[in-house]
Amino acid sequence: MTGRLWMVLGALVLAGCAGEAVRQNGTEPVVMGSADRGAILVRQKCAGCHAVERSGDSPMHAAPPFRDMGVLYPVRDLQEAFAEGLVTAHPAMPAFELQPTEIADLIAYLESVSGTGPGR
Repeated sequence: MTGRLWMVLGALVLAGCAGEAVRQNGTEPVVMGSADRGAILVRQKCAGCHAVERSGDSPMHAAPPFRDMGVLYPVRDLQEAFAEGLVTAHPAMPAFELQPTEIADLIAYLESVSGTGPGR
């Protein structure tokens, strides 16, 4: 490979590392979420039913606003459910499974919009 190709590959690897901040917690790496990426995710996948902003009503009356979720219970407790595929008793709620980075982003957003996250 040419030197230039190695530089490009190196830059791509470094960019990928910078895009997913990882912190060590014991022996298991923990992906640090981005509330900004989480906002994009919830607007694409959840806003059809849930109110995903700090104000406004949910389009589907039975769907709780995301700003209330962190107040009602610790959203970090949802990590495992998101990873395994969240299924609810509500027939209109679709089953879905998220990747680790998406889960971290979603939780960061839920904490942000509910005012329950770090630095509140």
